[in-house]
Amino acid sequence: LREPGLNLRVVQLFRDPRAVHNSRLKARQALLRESIQVLRSRHRAEPRGPPRQHQHQHQQQPLLLPPGLLGGGRASQPQHRAEFFLSGALEVICQSWLRDLLLARRAPAWLRRRYTQLRYEDLVREPRAQLRRLLRFAGLPVPPALEAFVLNMTRGAAYSSDRPFLISPRDAREAIHAWRERLSRQQVRQVEAACGEAMSLLAY
Repeated sequence: LREPGLNLRVVQLFRDPRAVHNSRLKARQALLRESIQVLRSRHRAEPRGPPRQHQHQHQQQPLLLPPGLLGGGRASQPQHRAEFFLSGALEVICQSWLRDLLLARRAPAWLRRRYTQLRYEDLVREPRAQLRRLLRFAGLPVPPALEAFVLNMTRGAAYSSDRPFLISPRDAREAIHAWRERLSRQQVRQVEAACGEAMSLLAY
C-alpha cells in the first residue's frame, strides 16, 4: 500500500451476513470444499494453548448444527455435513470481517486514503451514486456505458436464479431481503450471535 510506484487502492465489499448465509446455503454442495478450506484457515491461525480470556463466548460455538450432528453424532446425509461446514465457515468469515473493521478504524491516514468500504445493499439501492463514489476513489472516469450496465444488472426483471453462480440481470432490491423468507428463526438467531459485532459496526 505504501509502494509509491503502485498507487494501490482497496475496496472491501460487505453484505448482510444473514443474506450471505442464505445465499451460501443455496450453493452448499458447490461451496463444500471452499468451506472446509476456510475452516482449516482458522485452525492454522488459532494460537496453541488454552483459549484467551478476552475471547467472546459466541465465538466458541458453531453457527448451525444440523440435526444429524446434534449430540456429537455424525451427519447422516451429505446435505447436513455441507450445512455444518458452511455455517462454520461463515463464522470464520465474520470474525475476519471484524478484524478488518477494527483495523480500518485504527488505521493511519495513509491507509484510510487508500481503503474504502462498500455495503452490497447500498450499491443495490443507489447503484449510480455508489459507482461514482468508487470510481472517484479509484481516480477513474465514469463511462456512461458502465452506469447503464450497473443499473441493468441490479434492476432486471428476474428475482433470483436456481444456478448459484449464474450472473444475470435481476431485481437485486428484492434479493437483499430474500433471507427473511428462507431462513428459519433459529438460523437467523445463530447468524446474528456469531456475526453480531461485525453487523453492528456495519449498521446491519
